[in-house]
Amino acid sequence: MPLLIDAHEDIAYSMLTFGRDYRRSAYEIRSSEVGTPHPQNNGDALLGWPEYQRGQVGLVIASLYVTSKQFADGPFETQVYRTPADGYRLLRAQYDLYLRICEEAPQKFRLVFDKNHLEETLLPWKTAPAAYPDRTNPVGLVLMMEGAESVSSQRELEEWWQLGLRIIAPVWAGSRYCGGSKVPGRFTKEGFLFLDSMAELGYTLDIAHMSEESAVQALDVYPGVIIASHANARALLKDDPDERHLSDSVLRRLFDRDGVIGVMPYNSFLLPGWKNTDPREQVTLAMLIEHIDHICQLAGDARHVGIGSDFDGGFGRPAVPLEIDTIADLQKIAPLLSDRGYPEEDVEAIFHGNWLRKLTQGLPA
Repeated sequence: MPLLIDAHEDIAYSMLTFGRDYRRSAYEIRSSEVGTPHPQNNGDALLGWPEYQRGQVGLVIASLYVTSKQFADGPFETQVYRTPADGYRLLRAQYDLYLRICEEAPQKFRLVFDKNHLEETLLPWKTAPAAYPDRTNPVGLVLMMEGAESVSSQRELEEWWQLGLRIIAPVWAGSRYCGGSKVPGRFTKEGFLFLDSMAELGYTLDIAHMSEESAVQALDVYPGVIIASHANARALLKDDPDERHLSDSVLRRLFDRDGVIGVMPYNSFLLPGWKNTDPREQVTLAMLIEHIDHICQLAGDARHVGIGSDFDGGFGRPAVPLEIDTIADLQKIAPLLSDRGYPEEDVEAIFHGNWLRKLTQGLPA
């Protein structure tokens, strides 16, 4: 089974919102939530450390995610800010959580801040892949911020860099810096200044959740590494009123910048309008393969697509393709790609090689 790098998981958000401990298995978490509202609000857990091992998930880009009160999904939300000070406090609590689980269980998780950390973390996975429970490896965590509208100053941006944050998606909903998936529009003057500050410090820019106008502007002006951690191909979706996914024109610009997009195995992002009450048989991994293949055909190679699951970030089972029970089942993508004629080197690029290239370019020495 190929090594897998997952470009987007809301681990801290889900741990703090729903009390999930991802040092346990997904099945233990599900059992503990029977009779609670958590499965209704976030689906059944898809993540757990044994499942990372079974799925050869060697590294995850793990988010710091908070939302403003205006865009909170419901009363169950705990990671909601009203002021920048609230946002900072919540983000630091998420950061401290990542720090704590890596300190308490270094055999399970480790933070990756630079190229040396990256190499040291992935070497065991390459030389002795996990064979759970007999042989296991720590899962690396690269920290990113999803939605930075609560960041209040250049000093604070510098502080986050010193703490180890390496990737920023400036927008989630939109308005302060640029258009997003809930508020369309272009970059503001403040947004361009924010990009300048990001570039000066060396952050990788994530255009996920940007509106089309803003994504084009960012691709035109940002001098550093650019990715789209979790989105799908808009051309294959009949309805995308929020511009959540990338059009072919934006994808081509991303390819020109040697960027990578992480496709999402989320049913309503594969079959618009799908609901948890709909039959699971309506959405299969074959539909995700269509997005991967569309991106590869558009690019003319397999260098620009990976996986960004967004698992447990607002959805879980059953809102994923039929074949997926936990993150370990993402390995089922590999034989489907092989059946479509993708050689082994392309499958490995999609599973980890493309993200490894961007991380190697974006992380400091």
